[in-house]
Amino acid sequence: MMKPMNLHTDYGLITVTNEPTHSFNSTDNRRCYASEIPLTDSIGSNHGVSLNGELIVVVGAGGGATDVHAHSALVIEDTMLLAVGNHIACISIVHPYRLLWSLQVDVATCFGIYWQSQRGALIAHGELAISRFSTDGRLIWQAWGADIFTEGFDLLHDHIRAVDFDQSVYRFDYDTGELLT
Repeated sequence: MMKPMNLHTDYGLITVTNEPTHSFNSTDNRRCYASEIPLTDSIGSNHGVSLNGELIVVVGAGGGATDVHAHSALVIEDTMLLAVGNHIACISIVHPYRLLWSLQVDVATCFGIYWQSQRGALIAHGELAISRFSTDGRLIWQAWGADIFTEGFDLLHDHIRAVDFDQSVYRFDYDTGELLT
């Protein structure tokens, strides 16, 4: 069983839990969330969110299955960004809790979401693409490699470093997403 992710915020403790057996619009779920948000018709992953123990929302999305880990979510001001399936969902953590926007950031799976505060850069580490997007859900750029990005990912001072399955190292420019030589 995967460990939940805890985020300490000004609004209290947010806990993100993997909910692989959750069925939307069912009364037979193990936990009953106040709100359900399916981002796609076909669901491969579900993540539940609680705030101070209150089960506020469960979000599901298609793409490859994802588990909850250290880069599944982050909080910026009064919003939580959640990587689930191949999407990023932005949820208000101020009542009423609601989906503000969602963005598909990879055709397969989003491995994690990252914030580079000095540059104000939100970065999604996808299986096939590295994406930068804005806090209002607008895709700024998306960059692809020759193979899947499974062997390393870092936000460095002057570039984003990703390593693909064949050990090829990519260095992407924060502003443009262009490959640096």
